[in-house]
Amino acid sequence: MSIPRTETRNGQKILLVDDKPFILLSGELHNSSSSTLEYMEPIWDKMQALHLNSLLFPVTWQQVEPVEGEFHFELVDGLIEQAKAHGMKFGILWFGAWKNAACSYAPAWVKTDIKRFPRAEVEKGLNFINVPFKFFPMPYTTLSAFSEETTKMDARAFSKLCAHLREYDTDHTVVLIQVENETGLLGAGRDHSDIADAAFAEKVPAELVEGLLARKDGLVPDVKEALEHCQEGSWEEVFGEAAEEMFMAYYTAKHIEAVAAAGKAEYPIPMYANCWLVQGGKPGEYPSGGPVYRVMELYQTAAPSLSWVAPDIYIPQYIDTCKKYTKQGNPLFIPEIALQFRATSRLMYAVGKYHAICFAPFGIEDIGKPADTSLGELVGMDVSDPALKNVLDPVVYGRVNELIGGMMPVLTSLYGTNDLQAVIEEDPEERTMKFGDMAVSGSFMPGLSAGAGALLAAKTAPDEYYLLGYDTIPSFTSLDPEKPFTEYLSIEEGEFIDGEWVMHRLLNGDEEHIRFGAPTLLRIRIHRYS
Repeated sequence: MSIPRTETRNGQKILLVDDKPFILLSGELHNSSSSTLEYMEPIWDKMQALHLNSLLFPVTWQQVEPVEGEFHFELVDGLIEQAKAHGMKFGILWFGAWKNAACSYAPAWVKTDIKRFPRAEVEKGLNFINVPFKFFPMPYTTLSAFSEETTKMDARAFSKLCAHLREYDTDHTVVLIQVENETGLLGAGRDHSDIADAAFAEKVPAELVEGLLARKDGLVPDVKEALEHCQEGSWEEVFGEAAEEMFMAYYTAKHIEAVAAAGKAEYPIPMYANCWLVQGGKPGEYPSGGPVYRVMELYQTAAPSLSWVAPDIYIPQYIDTCKKYTKQGNPLFIPEIALQFRATSRLMYAVGKYHAICFAPFGIEDIGKPADTSLGELVGMDVSDPALKNVLDPVVYGRVNELIGGMMPVLTSLYGTNDLQAVIEEDPEERTMKFGDMAVSGSFMPGLSAGAGALLAAKTAPDEYYLLGYDTIPSFTSLDPEKPFTEYLSIEEGEFIDGEWVMHRLLNGDEEHIRFGAPTLLRIRIHRYS
């Protein structure tokens, strides 16, 4: 079998695992869960019960190279063996120089040698500050993106990990790697160290300008307008008010590219970078330089070893975020999303509407418990979404994963086509899907749903559809004026087991009036006539 890789089909980027299209029906674990095999052991069974096919969790520089030049992979090997024993895959989150815009997972020998591994200066001359968040000053320090030594050592450790995976993981249990985590700088738009000041005064690299112009249709308005007026000069001369964020993004992307390229030279499985979303009024209120949608084209230019950039979604604007992170050929990959009751419909929507590669609620081992938003509230994150107060039902979520997992070959065969669509109750503007001259709609009625309904539709033959519904009422409308009337020929309730459709009930009579409550999969044949 080939190693995991990406491929573009029907204009859509997909992930291939063991040479077959693969959707990560996943969850991201809490940061410390994967730090010991003993702690992980009971988690696997719980994740299997949710019908997940994969997990995402950290492997850290701190544990891989605790002493400079001494590399330890016993934990990684144990995690691979645990995953194999439970029939699951996983993605590694490389917590190297950055984790949440800080350097907490760098080894002690890096943290204690500030001269060799300089810190970013949020304020001139200071290696440490307190970032003024909403309720308290957060102690903050991070490594500089301008240190060649930091980049070199981070890349070396990562390449050693990838070389080990190539030799040890012959069954391809690890399917991809996230390079760093939520990179960028908090507290200021850019680093104010001497080396950063000097770089900020230099000309913008010509290859960056060329790459952005080649992708100009996707650029956000202020960056596009700036480039139309000036294409040569310092960062301020070219990018104006966007200069600090573009500057930090370029040098952060260069670091990530060096790390990813070193790893890929050893083991070229898919790699990506994730981001803390744009929140607040300006860069620095969110990590400046991270791969947010505003600088996506910059990352595509400066970090070509990445297969995509990915949003970590903890804000109420789910629909808008999906739209923003699916431009310029970037596939939807959600490595983190709030663990709340809408995750069920959001998974269905991500797969059906955007043909997502991954959907992974964060802290998945806490499923069934109320979300703890206390830390987010302290640091000023938006925790106003009332859905955070509603618990994600593990039975409901597990059933959707089971049904989607069973029909994965059908779904992925339709990726990149108009024959796979979805609507969600969160989006009041779009409730109808058009499949040529047939419309399929989802109605979300008061009392039927608590705001978490969704409908996924897959057209597999003329007038044949699979509907995966949750808290919704579907309807079919012919758009063919010569055959305006429709009726059901058959409605089968069932699921795919080992790749084969298994009918549980043939619905008719009262049950012909379809009303989805719990997640259910139907195969429907339609007759149209005049």
